[in-house]
Amino acid sequence: MAKGEGAESGSAAGLLPTGILQAGERPVQVKKEPKKKKQLSICNKLCYAVGGAPYQVTGCALGFFLQIYLLDVAQKEEGVIFFLYSSQVDPFSASIILFVGRAWDAITDPLVGFCISKSPWTRLGRLMPWITFSTPLAIIAYFLIWFVPDFHQGQTLWYLLFYCLFETLVTCFHVPYSALTMFISTEQSERDSATAYRMTVEVLGTVLGTAIQGQIVGQADSPCIPDANASTVNRTQSSTSIKETQNAYLLAAGVIASIYVICAVILILGVREQRESYETQQTKQMPFFRGLRLVMSHGPYIKLIAGFLFTSLAFMLVEGNFALFCTYTLGFRNEFQNLLLAIMFSATVTIPIWQWFLTRFGKKTAVYIGISSAVPFLILVALMESNLIVTYVVAVAAGISVAAAFLLPWSMLPDVIDDFHLKQPHIHGTEPIFFSFYVFFTKFASGVSLGISTLSLDFTGYQTRGCSQPARVKFTLKMLVTMAPIVLILIGLLLFKLYPIDEEKRRQNKKALQALREEASSSGCSDTDSTELASIL
Repeated sequence: MAKGEGAESGSAAGLLPTGILQAGERPVQVKKEPKKKKQLSICNKLCYAVGGAPYQVTGCALGFFLQIYLLDVAQKEEGVIFFLYSSQVDPFSASIILFVGRAWDAITDPLVGFCISKSPWTRLGRLMPWITFSTPLAIIAYFLIWFVPDFHQGQTLWYLLFYCLFETLVTCFHVPYSALTMFISTEQSERDSATAYRMTVEVLGTVLGTAIQGQIVGQADSPCIPDANASTVNRTQSSTSIKETQNAYLLAAGVIASIYVICAVILILGVREQRESYETQQTKQMPFFRGLRLVMSHGPYIKLIAGFLFTSLAFMLVEGNFALFCTYTLGFRNEFQNLLLAIMFSATVTIPIWQWFLTRFGKKTAVYIGISSAVPFLILVALMESNLIVTYVVAVAAGISVAAAFLLPWSMLPDVIDDFHLKQPHIHGTEPIFFSFYVFFTKFASGVSLGISTLSLDFTGYQTRGCSQPARVKFTLKMLVTMAPIVLILIGLLLFKLYPIDEEKRRQNKKALQALREEASSSGCSDTDSTELASIL
């Protein structure tokens, strides 16, 4: 509303008795001009989207390569194996690292969400300071994960410590970044568009993570031991090769750490947080545990995270075991990094297609079609013999489903938060709780699944750095990459049937929220105009 035109007149007419107005000065109802909606520029959306790359670049490298790195690279030739104090990371110790690291990563999400909810607004906002100060420490911890310490005892403890430290620091980056979705715009369409930009860049980040880590490591001569009784000469050559492979992992870590810093700087300089008009009027801060209780009692949120919990687990099982599956079950020791690249490149290309699809046909429809499309290809992988061309075709097709799994959770979560705000209009500051606990459940379950899958390999007789594996190990890897994900996907899709926010509900919520914002805006304007009129009188 333009000042000096209708606002003051309307306020005066409401405060002064009509008797003191002259006959021709009866109150005139002035039609309010609709408030112009602030649109995000393409540059704003790109800067916001780039901020999602660090989490995906590092997460992809860790998800695809950490297991095989711990089992086949991060070890010395000499030393006696003892739990937590050894010169070699055996499968049992690797399962401890993977499980505890993921479980700790899950626990830190609600802890960071709690701290963010207590953080005051600053010149940078409430979320940006967390992103700014966590970045330099995170890249140091990430680099040390891929460093083989030059001592004979305590290697497992080294990797566990720096893996947990890095996951804590990257959580301090990613939880506020995820919550930033609700503060870049008040418009659903703008947030959905920015989310599509973000998901495209994040999948591109997984491509970068896969390409950088896979291609650099793939150039090194990855050694294996064909026979436990191999000669001393062969073992000396193997030691030289393992050192080259370790240096390749360090080089890849340095490149990825540089990308992390560049993307964080672009995000910090290119995005500003916006506060809701009704939130600025809120003087009392919501207690965290009361907010948590309200969030966890919101039905659509519970149903959404339950559905994506199972579907996310399916893709994480594939991610965590894919390198070992390609190396030992399919026999493509020197091709798995290229297969990973094919999956992620396909996912990047199809993200815009899924964004168009969910806009045209709705998000629930996109969930059913997008995620279920992975099932026939996983069945094909389970049934077919080792064939490189067919494997590449399946990899490209699987990337289409991976794109849907990336995009849809983060596109649907803001709809749940909008629905919560309508049911609890006086409760604010719960966005970090929504995002952090969604990530908490997913990460904790993925830690359990990775720990169990690595223990399964140990129980079936996995041979560290072996050129081949027993038939039981190959069969276990096939089940972990095919049948187990299929079952999890089907359970997740059944749970999505209970999710209540369809396209009609979204449109109703959008109209109701817009009315709430206009009411809050007009209330703030009316208070200001009344104060000015009182000073004049």
